[in-house]
Amino acid sequence: MNAIRAWILLLSLPALVLLAFVWLAPPRHNPFAPVDLTETPGIGTWHKLTRAKKNREVCFTALDEAGVLYTPLEDQDMQAGCGLYDALTLDQTMTPYSATLRMTCGEAAALYTWERHVARPAAVDILGSPIARIETYGSFSCRNIAGTGRMSQHGLGNAIDVSGFRLEDGRLISVKTHWDAGGPEQKFLRRLHKGACELFSVTLGPEYNAAHADHLHLDMGGGKVCR
Repeated sequence: MNAIRAWILLLSLPALVLLAFVWLAPPRHNPFAPVDLTETPGIGTWHKLTRAKKNREVCFTALDEAGVLYTPLEDQDMQAGCGLYDALTLDQTMTPYSATLRMTCGEAAALYTWERHVARPAAVDILGSPIARIETYGSFSCRNIAGTGRMSQHGLGNAIDVSGFRLEDGRLISVKTHWDAGGPEQKFLRRLHKGACELFSVTLGPEYNAAHADHLHLDMGGGKVCR
C-alpha cells in the first residue's frame, strides 16, 4: 500500500509543478494567459501566438486590443489549393510596410509582436535610428515552395518575406547586402532572425538556402523551424 501511495505521489508531481507554474508565473511566461500582443515576450509567447492562430475570435480581439488597424477579408478558396482564411489586409501597425499585405490573422499577430518587441527596439539599440519602413517582397502569393511541388505558406497568406529596413536617418539595411557584412548592420539582422525564431513557427534566412539569400521568411505554418 505504501508503495502504491508513493507511485501516486510521484506521478502527480509533474501536474502539481505545472499547476504551480500556471498560478505563479507572470502572464508573459504563462502559455495559458490571455493573448496580449503589447506584452513583452516570454517563454509562453509562442504558445499564445499558436493559440491565437487557431482561434479567430482570440486572434482578432488581440489585434484590436493592440491597436492594429486592418480590413477583414472574406474566406476565399482559390485554384491550386491556395486560399485565404481568417485573413485580413494589414492597414496600419507601428511601422509602414513597402507593400500591401494580405495575410492570416495569426501571421499578423506574430508579425506585429516581432515588429514591436524585436525589430523596432533593435534598430534603436544597435543602429541608433528608428525604423521608418519595413521592406518586403509581400505576403500572400499563390505558389509552391521554390523548386518543389509543395504548397508554400505564402499560398495561404501565412507568411511574409522581409528584405530590409529603411531607417529614419535614411540608411537602408538590406538582408542581401548586410547579412554577412559584419558591424552593427549584421548584428541587427542576426538579432531580428533570432527574435523571429522565438515567435514564428518557421523562420528562414540566408543560411537556409540560396532562395533565401536576400530575405527573411517568417511564417505561422505548422511545425517549428529556425534556420
